[in-house]
Amino acid sequence: MQRKARSKAHLGEFELIAQLFAPLATSKAALGLCDDVALLRVPNGHELVLTTDAIVEGVHFFSNDPPKSVAQKALRVNLSDLAAKGANPIGYLMALALPAQATTRWLKAFCTGLQADQKRYGLSLLGGDTTRTDGPLAIAITAIGSAPRGKMTRREGAKPGDVVFVSGTIGDAGCALELLKTRRGAQRFLTERFRVPEPRVRLGRESRGLASSSIDVSDGLLADLGHIAEVSRVRIAVRAGQVPLSAASRALWRGGERAVVRAATAGDDYEIAFTCRPADALNVKRAALRAKTHVTEIGTVERGRGVVLLDSKGNEIKTARRGYTHF
Repeated sequence: MQRKARSKAHLGEFELIAQLFAPLATSKAALGLCDDVALLRVPNGHELVLTTDAIVEGVHFFSNDPPKSVAQKALRVNLSDLAAKGANPIGYLMALALPAQATTRWLKAFCTGLQADQKRYGLSLLGGDTTRTDGPLAIAITAIGSAPRGKMTRREGAKPGDVVFVSGTIGDAGCALELLKTRRGAQRFLTERFRVPEPRVRLGRESRGLASSSIDVSDGLLADLGHIAEVSRVRIAVRAGQVPLSAASRALWRGGERAVVRAATAGDDYEIAFTCRPADALNVKRAALRAKTHVTEIGTVERGRGVVLLDSKGNEIKTARRGYTHF
C-alpha cells in the first residue's frame, strides 16, 4: 500500500496501515504491505480475471450507513463481477479517499466488514493507497480472481435459441433506495439488499462451462442484458411475468407490469444474468441447487438486436429507460 498522504483519521497514515490494514493482508503476495506492489503467482493452468469498481458516498451509499456495510458493499460489487465470470476470488487492491470525519473508530468498523468478507469469500487485501479528500468518501477496489485457462464466462457468446436465466430477485435494492431517499425508511430485508449485496460466487463457478454468456446485474436487468445482446449480436426477449420479484418489492410497488418495469430498470441488484443452450437448462438448475442459489428462466435469445420486455401476450412493454446511468 503506497504511503503518500496523511488521512485525518486520528492515526497517521503509517499507523493506519500498520494497525488496521496490515492485518487484512493475509496473503504472502501482499508482502506485508511493506512495499509499493504485490507479487502474485498465477495458479497453474489458470488465467487472472481482474475487475474494478468504485463506490462514492451520496451516490452508492449514505453517510449514515454502517461502516461495516460500506466496506462490504465496496468489496462485494467487485466480487459480483468475478462471480459472473466464473472466477475464484484471490485478492484485492483498495484505494481510499478519506474525508476528515472518517475517524479511527469508523475505520476500525470498516475493516471489520472487510475482515468478515475476506474470511467468507477466501481472499486477501494485497495493497492499495490512502489519501485525504475534502469531498465525499470514495472507495475504489480492484478485485483479482482466477479461472481455468480458456474457461472464463464472457458477455459474448449468447446464441439464438439460448434461454436466459437470472439469479435471486430483482428490484429489491431499487425499492430500498427509493424509500431511503424519501426518508420513509425501508424494511430490513430491502435495506440489507441495498447495503450488502450477495455476490453469487459459487453459482458462477458451478455454471462455468454451462453458461454461454454472463453478466452481473448492476445497472439494471434490461441495461445489463443489453450489453450481452450488443456484444453477442443477438436480441434478448425478457418475459415480464417471469422476472423474479420479492414479496417485499411486490408489496411496495403493488405488483403488476409497472412493478416489473421498475424492478428491471432499477439497478444495484448484483445478481447474475446469463444464457445457456436449452439442452443445458436442466444442468444449470442443478448447478444452482449445488450453489444454494435460486435461479429463474426469464426469456430467450433470438435473432436480431437489443433487448425487449414482453407482456403476457408477447407485446413489447415500452420503458422510459433501460437502467441506471452515471452520466
